[in-house]
Amino acid sequence: MNKNEKFVITINRELGSGGHTVGRKLAEKLDVEFYNKTLIKELQKKFNLSVEEIERLKGREHGWWADFKRNMGESLLYTTMEDTFMYPDMASTVLYSNYHKLHEEDYPNLIDTDEVFQAETEILKGIAEDESCIIAGRSGFYVFRDHPNHLSILIQASLPHRIDRVMRKQNISEEEARKIIEKVDKMRENYVNRYTHSSRYDTRNYDLVISADGKTEDEMVNIIVKYIG
Repeated sequence: MNKNEKFVITINRELGSGGHTVGRKLAEKLDVEFYNKTLIKELQKKFNLSVEEIERLKGREHGWWADFKRNMGESLLYTTMEDTFMYPDMASTVLYSNYHKLHEEDYPNLIDTDEVFQAETEILKGIAEDESCIIAGRSGFYVFRDHPNHLSILIQASLPHRIDRVMRKQNISEEEARKIIEKVDKMRENYVNRYTHSSRYDTRNYDLVISADGKTEDEMVNIIVKYIG
């Protein structure tokens, strides 16, 4: 990946690995925007970005995402972003008693349709066409598989590491943390299987795989920056 040209970095991560925080911190370090699935879905809902509306916007001469931002207003768009990023890590925001109400991105197969996935994909491509960015999400490696300047990253961790992190973030028991992880793992894998016909655990989908065990989020960010060069 050439950081001196427009680029897109996608980060897949296991719950409890700290990957979402790594993505946010990496974006800050590289001075680019950070997008996640929750934000994309909020944009779809708030601005009615259906497949038909995106196709209409794409018919314009210039990049549709850039036009969209100008028409909607930067302040309105980034107010949506700020609302979405109030809680940077799902594991730190959801109490076990409400784990069935996790963010939409963690239970996508309950609410996603093929049309929603298609609209989401077009939004992601529009963003990457307009600006360098970092995207956290399960299908990023697939959506940008043909992008000429794309770095695909997987951040994972051992189950004890993940359980410990979720326990600390949510102040719950080991059994409760294990149940949350098992639930989210299953949902995310089902999502990837359905829309990419692959597995999120297949390391062939990634340029860089990092184990979070024994590392802080900042140390993982530094590994990525060093890898980019």
